[in-house]
Amino acid sequence: MKRLIVALFVGAAMLGMAAPAAAHNVLVSSDPKEKSSLDAGPTTVTLTFDQPVQGGEGINTVSVTDGSGGHYEVAGAPTVSSNVVTAQVNALGAAGEYTVGYRILSADGHPVSGSLTFTLTKAGTGTATKAPENQSAAPLTPADEGGMPIWPWIAGAVVLLGGGVWFALRGGGAQK
Repeated sequence: MKRLIVALFVGAAMLGMAAPAAAHNVLVSSDPKEKSSLDAGPTTVTLTFDQPVQGGEGINTVSVTDGSGGHYEVAGAPTVSSNVVTAQVNALGAAGEYTVGYRILSADGHPVSGSLTFTLTKAGTGTATKAPENQSAAPLTPADEGGMPIWPWIAGAVVLLGGGVWFALRGGGAQK
């Protein structure tokens, strides 16, 4: 019985030390830059991440919205080149604050979302459109990605339970 208890404690200690990698893509730069002021609206939005991004139709989304929720991004998927995501933008409208929202898929399969803002100081010639069918009218915002995933806890429980059963079937607690 003592061996079983020691084995359980050792297994629990090892599980506690084995933290999964929590590194997910992080936006390292953008064009336009966060909180920048522009005289003319950008024709493209470029987002640069610290790790590669998966590409493909319908995987990544970039939205450009004005203060009232009008959209200005060009329909179609943003382009991906390693860790850089680029989206085409139509001419912007009234002067004011604009939000760039994004949701990308990291090379490791983890979705990452966020947003940044910039201010247009001179009105453009563009007109807002409705949200694309696969997006809501609101800009994309960061999702709750916090916390450790549950699978390491399940795997640890299986290992500990399996070890306990193995010791019990071997008669690990029998004293002679």
